[in-house]
Amino acid sequence: MDSPLKLIDGLSGGRKLTREEYLTLIRERDQVRETAAERACGVRNSHYGNRVFIRGLIEFTNYCRNNCYYCGIRAGNPKADRYRLSPEEILTVAEEGYRLGFRTVVLQGGEDPGFSEEMLEELVRKLKAQRPDRAVTLSFGEHSSETFRKWKEAGADRYLLRHETINPEHYASLHPKEMSYEHRIQCLRDLRSLGYQVGAGFMVGSPGQTEEDLAQEMLFLREFRPEMVGIGPFLPHQDTPFAEETAGSAELTTFLLSLIRLTLPRVLLPATTALGTADAEGREKGILAGANVVMPNLSPAGVREKYMLYDHKICTGEEAAQCSACLAGRIRSTGCEIVVDRGDPA
Repeated sequence: MDSPLKLIDGLSGGRKLTREEYLTLIRERDQVRETAAERACGVRNSHYGNRVFIRGLIEFTNYCRNNCYYCGIRAGNPKADRYRLSPEEILTVAEEGYRLGFRTVVLQGGEDPGFSEEMLEELVRKLKAQRPDRAVTLSFGEHSSETFRKWKEAGADRYLLRHETINPEHYASLHPKEMSYEHRIQCLRDLRSLGYQVGAGFMVGSPGQTEEDLAQEMLFLREFRPEMVGIGPFLPHQDTPFAEETAGSAELTTFLLSLIRLTLPRVLLPATTALGTADAEGREKGILAGANVVMPNLSPAGVREKYMLYDHKICTGEEAAQCSACLAGRIRSTGCEIVVDRGDPA
């Protein structure tokens, strides 16, 4: 097998690596971390320049019908302080975000039966009517193909649905038996067939994950070719079955960002809040590893501490404008610039 450096050279040149070759890079990443990041930034810049796109995140409900073992807003957590924003509140926050320069809004929530499919459909229509040049992204879990179709026809542009792990057995260890790996993957396929810009992604270092699993993730992403890939380190929450598990590695996450960029040169790749929580400079390191998206929180300050998927989440006390100004300065320190743009795939 080629050396790790030659593997990075090959990947940079468009070569399709095998699972074993990706595994070698993951295991020997200390040898090629800097080279991989340099090549990844070069590839990103060739398609997007030094532009970093911002998505305005509105966490509109922390009610959820699911009981994922890693998640702080799981249905079985009686300590979660539940809330649900009204459509009017969401429209107000989205308009504030537009004035701050956000041309994409991301509506993220648990799978809340109290926020009906029809309510979300009507909300999407109003968001598009409010600002026709705004991209609307949904991140609202698993639904039927017909429901996804209705939201698309209402004007939704993108859908984020992290598959969390490509290994079915690992998936079963992270979720209750009522949840299906096969259905999660089918949802991604349905979204693709309906014409959404699709975002997939996985946790890094979740309990039971192996390096072999991570290598397989690279093959899945290369085959599925999502427009956006969101990854972040697993971070435990004190009120979940995984409270005592070890957190995932920010260092490994940033290396995987470089591998994803080299595997999918045009992908929209966030430096996530979870990465910024795991490492005080995590988002900057993510940009320097090849990422080109950040997702500041536009949610009302009064509810941010209630949307706790994991412990110690950053930016829960800041107003949207304050958070955005801080983040813009951080991104400039990497040599990149936040731009006012929908940030569609190149």
